Formats: sequence, structure tokens, C-alpha cells
Amino acid sequence: MGSGGFGDRGGGRGGFRGAPRGGGRGGRGGFGGGFQQGPPDEIVPMGSFMHACEGEIVCKSINAKIPYFNAPIFIENKTQIGKVDEILGPLNEVYFTVKTQDGIQAGSYSAGDKFYIGTDKLLPIERFLPKPKVVGKG
Repeated sequence: MGSGGFGDRGGGRGGFRGAPRGGGRGGRGGFGGGFQQGPPDEIVPMGSFMHACEGEIVCKSINAKIPYFNAPIFIENKTQIGKVDEILGPLNEVYFTVKTQDGIQAGSYSAGDKFYIGTDKLLPIERFLPKPKVVGKG
């Protein structure tokens, strides 16, 4: 009789019915993700070219902030050349790789060439530091 009570509650069925609605929300989120078209209003220097490696660009960060993964990377005239692929190194010496777009050759850049990023695609370094302990709380 106790197990019959669970069946009558319909918890499993309710979750199943809710699944398509959850998918709908995800769909809207995906639509919003594709909204940004073209370069951002403001770009700032992000890194300088070090070398090409396996078709990707390896850069040393010249910005105090950390780039988002998959953030678009531009040259000075706001032409997108690729996206941030990997972020490497310690917090005081950050490096990152750029996966280039089709038709862009990683080896066509020279040491010291600068790459840029939209200001909305940067995280403050404090996000990666341990939070100070608050004493006397509680």
C-alpha cells in the first residue's frame, strides 16, 4: 500500500511533462546566443603574437583581465580572425591560443602583432583568486 502512494503522486509524470518546456527555454537561450553580429563597439588590446602552433596562434596576454573561452579575437581594424581556444599559464603571466577562422593562416602573423577583444568578453582576475575569509560572520 505504501508504494501505491508514490504512484498516485505522479512525480515522475510531472517531470516528464515538464521536459519539453525546459527544452523550449533552452531553444530561446540558443537564439539569444546567436544575436551578436559584427564587431563590438569597443575593442581593447588582448595579446601579442608569439608563434603559430598546429594551425593556431599562441599569444602572450597584454591585458590585466582574462578572456572568455570562445571570445572573438580581432585585429586592429575590427576584422575577426578567430576565437579564444585555450588559456594557459599562471595568473601573473597568462597566455592564450586563438583558433583561426577559415582562410586565416596562423603563420601569416609576426612576433609582436597585436590582437584585440571586445570589452564585454573579459573577466576580472579577482574571479580566479581565492576569496578572503570573512571573520566573525555567523
